[in-house]
Parts: sequence; structure tokens; C-alpha cells
Amino acid sequence: MLSAQSVPIVRATLPAVGASLTTITDRFYQRLFEERPELLLNLFNRTNQVNGSQREALAGAVAAFATLLVERPDERPDAILSRIANKHVSLGITADSYPLVGRHLLAAVAEVLGDAVTPEVAAAWDEVYWLMANALIAAEARLYAAAGVADGDVWRRMVVTERHEQSPDAVSLVLSPADGGPTRPFKPGQYVSVRVELPDGAHQIRQYSLSTAPGRDTWRITVKRERSADGTVPDGEVSSWLHANAKEGYVLDVSLPAGDLILPEADTPLVLASAGIGITPMLSMLDHLGRTDATRPVTVLHADRSPHHHIHRAEQAQLVDRIPGADLHLWYENDAHHGAGPQVYAGRTALDELNLTGDTTAYLCGPLPFMRAVRSQLLAKGLHPSAIHYEVFGPDLWLSK
Repeated sequence: MLSAQSVPIVRATLPAVGASLTTITDRFYQRLFEERPELLLNLFNRTNQVNGSQREALAGAVAAFATLLVERPDERPDAILSRIANKHVSLGITADSYPLVGRHLLAAVAEVLGDAVTPEVAAAWDEVYWLMANALIAAEARLYAAAGVADGDVWRRMVVTERHEQSPDAVSLVLSPADGGPTRPFKPGQYVSVRVELPDGAHQIRQYSLSTAPGRDTWRITVKRERSADGTVPDGEVSSWLHANAKEGYVLDVSLPAGDLILPEADTPLVLASAGIGITPMLSMLDHLGRTDATRPVTVLHADRSPHHHIHRAEQAQLVDRIPGADLHLWYENDAHHGAGPQVYAGRTALDELNLTGDTTAYLCGPLPFMRAVRSQLLAKGLHPSAIHYEVFGPDLWLSK
């Protein structure tokens, strides 16, 4: 909880700080990489730095956290913190990173806002930062302890044992521990980080959902090759490298599983809604439900450009068929007439004909416009906001909108 003396200062300065946050975070990253250029090479996503999404996500998280502190001081911002903490653990972030980040972030605030940052204002925002930082440090320590590893010790070597081309732009990789040991346990819906060395010597890291159920001798990830839409940013560095190089027998650095989009053990109805590559965590959930003989009602929604672009299409249908209480609804923007099954629709996702009860829990994964549209429709059908969960591939821009 923010101290009594800091609350009015943060409340009064939040509009000015919020209005300048993208400039502040831009200056923050400039300062950080000037002092520690290796962080851009070996930790931060260089593409997200070019397109500005990482800056926007950081600004949104800080603004959301500060707003909660002053407007709803009795609430714990667990959703914000859990998402960030899981991402940090998948990268091996440790507590000693936070003083460096705090120093440059608060210096960037002072540089951008100038004389408006009095000693009292600086102290109040320093308090905001360290409330957030200490909460994240504690959450990350709990995640490391639960995984049975020392803080930051997340990387293991895994061998590509199978490779399957899912589409011209998507490949699935089956992974086995290089030391011959068992795979780590995980929860349906979680992801891992993959770290590769690029031709310029940089070690870049990306996250990929585990797309089969826990309890197997192998893991599987599906990698979509990211392409620049307009040429203003390069094609995906890691996804392109994996498509070109991750053949059978190749050894990769893979993190322990992380992520807070986790399927709960219950018997209440579920909605699993995905679009595009967002299908991957839903496959893990469906596989788990089938392997555990779940009988709960499961409504599976998937949207894609066309049946041709719908990766794991046959597998998804087979997994749904294994669950007695599940049904599948598909939407295709193009060539919907080529889709199999009675519940295949043309156009964008529309939930008008679905009958959902108030105790339904929903999980969403896909592009932000898709998730926002589906969330709005689910709310209109009576689902409580707390019952709708989501996963964002890349920086979490949900908070910044």
C-alpha cells in the first residue's frame, strides 16, 4: 500500500506522468542500453524495441499499477503482477536487476518532466516503483521455489526429436531433455522460452506455448514464422532462425515452464477461444481434458484466415471429439465452404447463437482485436470479468489500451 504522504502526490502527478509515459519509457530504454548494451543483444526482444511494443507494454503496466494504488488501494493487482512475474521467470530474471531498472526509469521520469519532478515527487514515484518491484521479486522467488530451482536457473538443453510442417509458416517441434531425464511438469496453458544464438552473436529469446498435455516424455511447441507486415520492422528473428535451423537432432536452450493462463481443476463449463497461432495453449488444455476423462461442458471457438491457415486443424477436431461435453465452432474469413463440420461460419467470430451459463470460465488467446471482441461478447452474455482470462503472445499491450 502506498504511504499516506505519497498518495496525493501520485494522484496529482499521475495525469502528467501517464501522458508522458511512452516518452519516459523510450528514454528509459535508451539509458539502459547505453549502460548495458548486452541486454539488448541477449535479453530484450530487438524487434519489439524497433516497433515500440515493449515500450508501450511497460508504460501500460506502470500506469495500471500506479492507478490501482491511488484509486483502489485495498485491491491487490495480482493479475498485472502475475503475468509479469511469470514472463520474468521464463527469462531467468533475478532480483539484482531491479535496482538497475529503477535507477534508469526514475531518471527518465526526471529528464522528461524536468522541473515538475521535485524531491517529493521523485520520492513518491520511487515508492511506486519499489512497491511494484518488491512485489515482483517476491512473486518470482515463489515461482522459482515452486519449480525447485535457484533464482534464475531456468535453462535446460533439449533436443529436437521430431519436426512437423503444419503450414508454410508454422512448424511444430517435439523436444526431449538432452540429458535423457524426464521432462519438467507443467500446467495446461503454460509456455517456455527458447533461446538461440543468431548470426551476429546475439542470444535472442522468445516464448512458445506448450501444445500438448503434461505428463508426456516429450514437449511440443509450434512456431509461427513472423513476417513483417509493411517492411518497417524485420521478420521475426527467432522464428525465422528456428524454421531454418531447428532440424531433428538440434539442441536448443529451453526454459522451465511458466505462465498464468492455467486450466483450473473444476467441473464448471469452459470456453476455449483462439485465433491463429493462439490455438497452441488451447490444444494443451484440450489434450489434458481428454486424458483426464473430463465431463465438463467445453465450448471450443477458433477463428482463422481460412481452413488452409488453420494449423493443427485435424488434431483440434480429434481432441474435441474425445471430450463428451465438448463442441467446436469455427470461423474463417475466407473459403469457409472448405471447412468440415456443421458449425463452420464465414466471417469474424460472432457468439450470438451460443448459450452460456453464468458459471462459465473463458480462456482467450490470439490477436488483441480478436480477444477484445470475444471478451465484449462474453460479457454481454453474462460472464463476470473475473471469469475471462487471456494470454498475449509478445508484450502485453492489453493494459495500454
